[in-house]
Amino acid sequence: MVIRPREVAMSGRARGRGAMLADILVAVVLLGSALAMMVAMTGRAMRAQRAGEELQVAAMLLDEQLQLVLARGPDNYGAGFPLEGACDAPYESYRFRLDITAASGSAYVVVATVTWVSGGRVRTESVETRIAPRRGDDPDPDRKPQEPVDRLL
Repeated sequence: MVIRPREVAMSGRARGRGAMLADILVAVVLLGSALAMMVAMTGRAMRAQRAGEELQVAAMLLDEQLQLVLARGPDNYGAGFPLEGACDAPYESYRFRLDITAASGSAYVVVATVTWVSGGRVRTESVETRIAPRRGDDPDPDRKPQEPVDRLL
């Protein structure tokens, strides 16, 4: 059998086309799997960011409740202010609870708890601290300015 140069060239081209098709298929599979991983990672990152935002809001609300107890005094706080309930707007989806108990010595043990629903689960964060009672009978000062403040410049 005699091999002609034209037949050799044709079979080489066919092999080259087959190899190119295989390379393209491998590239498409790799690109598809890389895109699928990126989409999954994006979803996970968004869930982590949302959880971080919720924890930041919970920490802020806990701090606010503890500051209110500190400013008003823990000894009779429950007589004039609520010890549990929904947080103010825009955080109505969060609820707070304060447990104030007298401890040995002059300090009170104050436990502030914030609860919210996230992803179908109830989440809770708490902070426990000691706060001394306010001394003296000074009423809260009137913090109203003597002259109206013009904020439009």
